[in-house]
Amino acid sequence: MEPRALRWLWLLCCCCCCGLSAGPGTPVSRFGPPSRRGPAAAFRESLNRHRYLNSLFPGENSTAIYGTNQFSHLFPEEFKGMLSAECVLCYKEAQRKTTVYVVYISCFHPAIYLRSTSSRVPTYPAGAWKPVSNVSLPLRFDWRDKHVVTQVRNQQACGGCWAFSVVGAVESAFAIKGEPLEDLSVQQVIDCSYDNYGCNGGSPLSALNWLKKMKVKLVKESEYPFKARNGLCHYFADSYSGFSIKDYSAYDYSGQEDRMARALVSSGPLIAVVDAVSWQDYLGGIIQHHCSGGEANHAVLITGFDKTGSTPYWIVRNSWGRSWGVDGYAHVKMGANICGESYSHTYNADQISNTMV
Repeated sequence: MEPRALRWLWLLCCCCCCGLSAGPGTPVSRFGPPSRRGPAAAFRESLNRHRYLNSLFPGENSTAIYGTNQFSHLFPEEFKGMLSAECVLCYKEAQRKTTVYVVYISCFHPAIYLRSTSSRVPTYPAGAWKPVSNVSLPLRFDWRDKHVVTQVRNQQACGGCWAFSVVGAVESAFAIKGEPLEDLSVQQVIDCSYDNYGCNGGSPLSALNWLKKMKVKLVKESEYPFKARNGLCHYFADSYSGFSIKDYSAYDYSGQEDRMARALVSSGPLIAVVDAVSWQDYLGGIIQHHCSGGEANHAVLITGFDKTGSTPYWIVRNSWGRSWGVDGYAHVKMGANICGESYSHTYNADQISNTMV
């Protein structure tokens, strides 16, 4: 067994010794019996699930590998959970006179559970995107190679993936414009984005709209550090240095992943809302199966793509720490809307302002 797997097994044993168990009314899983529902039972079920997933496509050398990680002590229904109905808000878009829906995704329950809901958000069609150029896309492109992407962070037990993705996009947008690459405050967005629910879930679109409308200046992480819990909003004087956005773009790239790649190369990393339920067991390789894309439940940052091999894939930065996946990243197959990468809507901060004084 690999060292990382042994580490998570050791953590699991500690949890079992502490007497942690599932709460009453826990639904029955098809992989295990309803009795003795606790971390040990969840771990045994995880091992069976890993063997099953890894056995389905043995001839595909590049396919995803599933195994033991920090989520192996959770049952799938615990990892997924459900987003309560009150987190989906409906409002009238004044200019277009149509009803649109902003989806608030939970990312994680306070006990590190993934919850989900259906996805409909106001966007522009991909055809409205300004053409990049007639030059062919490179076979491989990753904004990390240009040193404009910050390190993977860990949202821990906070359902703040929506905030991590937005802050990551803003950090990269400034670095692409020639500013120093800075870790900006995710906690500021969690505490102060009033249309969201902090660590209980939120919408990247709503957060971007808040940044634009309120002309919020994001401060550095060191000045407003991450606490992994909701807190009171800390306000800063107008003269305080910070980073703000003037505008953002929101597009639906369903069936148009080539345009999506051009947008990424032209403007910077893209925020995407995806179906990440099957990512619970992901260790590496390219996710090509087991991912329906049927419901949006997690926000991520797409930093690049790679078409050099037999299976092209998106390079997706997650916020579950560097020990998850491929140093904190997932590789998701391009061209098939796997996990809803293109069907779910993408956003980027495309007009920014450095208001440091």
